[in-house]
Amino acid sequence: MRKKINNVDFAVDEHIWGHRLYDEQLPHLTVLEFLGVLGSNTNAPLAGLPEQVRYRPQRQIRLRGLLFNNPFVESIRERAISDEEKWREWMDRFAENSTKLGDEDMGYLRGVFSSFDDFAKAIELLRSSAFEARSNKRWSSKFVFPFGPDALYEDLRIDAKGGASNDRRFFARTGELLYLMLSRAKSGPELGNKLVERLFDSSKTMNRLAKAMQGEAQLVESAREVGPLPYDSHPRFDRMCDDWLAILSRDMPVYDALEHMIINAGLNLLLYFLECAKTVSGDAEPVEIVCEIIAQRTKVRALSGDSYQANQALSVRAIRAEVESVKRDPRWEIAMQSSNPQGGCLDLMREMFQWPTDDKDDEEYVNLPGDELVSKLIEKAESRHEQHVGKIHATWSKAIGLSSRRLARRNRYAPTDRLLKTLVITIVDSRMQFDEFLSEVKKRYGIVIGDVEGARLVMEKRVDQEALSDNCKNLETRLVGLGLVRRLSDSCSFVENPFGYKGEE
Repeated sequence: MRKKINNVDFAVDEHIWGHRLYDEQLPHLTVLEFLGVLGSNTNAPLAGLPEQVRYRPQRQIRLRGLLFNNPFVESIRERAISDEEKWREWMDRFAENSTKLGDEDMGYLRGVFSSFDDFAKAIELLRSSAFEARSNKRWSSKFVFPFGPDALYEDLRIDAKGGASNDRRFFARTGELLYLMLSRAKSGPELGNKLVERLFDSSKTMNRLAKAMQGEAQLVESAREVGPLPYDSHPRFDRMCDDWLAILSRDMPVYDALEHMIINAGLNLLLYFLECAKTVSGDAEPVEIVCEIIAQRTKVRALSGDSYQANQALSVRAIRAEVESVKRDPRWEIAMQSSNPQGGCLDLMREMFQWPTDDKDDEEYVNLPGDELVSKLIEKAESRHEQHVGKIHATWSKAIGLSSRRLARRNRYAPTDRLLKTLVITIVDSRMQFDEFLSEVKKRYGIVIGDVEGARLVMEKRVDQEALSDNCKNLETRLVGLGLVRRLSDSCSFVENPFGYKGEE
């Protein structure tokens, strides 16, 4: 029995991927929302398969107002007036622009900072750490770096009348799905405890600064339910969980590790999106991502573009296959053979996809044959899919540095240095032979770079072996330049993780 999805006209995308993946919620926003869910479940973080995960996110209106709705603090700081006058002028101006949602009286800040200059410097410091601080997003949708539990809050829409509501544009529930995925991984509880230990230490300096500015935490009135996620287990959940554990084990500050975890989350969520699409479409072949390592001109460029386009088309195929699956349900044939086939098919469509949704829809569709009902829903589902979910592959692959249009007329897979560094930090404990690294990248993420990993493509005469071999050499050269590969000889190179543990040489 499929679980009913609330607030949707019909459920097709949701049955394939969960409620919900969303293109505008980029990986860093997904991880921020995830941390908000984790923050409400620190007593049993990522612990197994509960009936329903609930969480109560923070709003922190005072903190975000000080950081992102406070443009006059710098000009007041620079004025040649006394410290007392600076405080008085700033308090008056901030009160005029306040939301009246707990930020009317900011007098407590006088007891936190010894001078207005210190206060302004603290704002500058925290603001400089923010995600997309210079973007044109509204101030209530900008986020400080998650230095600790007091620096976490949800996306908000604040209307002209002073009302505030959670917005599902940038916190679209993808972070909730990420929480469920990691909680359903075999090593979920181990990861949960490490995340709480490393990221939820309220005594850390930057978290204490955020707490000093915010004052008492502001939470939503009631807890929310997350999900649902259609799979109790999935290999991609375990892969991502193990990847995060590996990153957290590296010899680097946790805030640096978090940057790599964000990229890794984006990569694994993208692969989950593509893998689920393949499964629903009946395609048993693993996801393949042929990457060009950018050089002056390579023979792999066209193949990488073809690989990108093939993966871009997967989700639409999955939508059609999901809706058409109703015809394979034994109840469909029973309905078709009944005395009222239109009504029987309509009831089954409603049970499987929550469509048609009401009596008005019934009047429009009640006399349609079953095949026409299926065609109508496919048309509607594809149209809705194209608006956001269908853009996930293009948007997320660019966001994590996997795709590019540089030196080309169309998008193709061409990883950035940042993504390559994350792959090394995630995969390599200390050092690993270069050939073994390429094999592991293919095994974990379907990424094809060299001729060994692309043997099938060579056999099918889609590319020659020399082109992939040159592509492999280009990667080695890139990694040497990044200080991540050490050449011992022409035929022996090692990929080295500068943050890995040091074993025997």
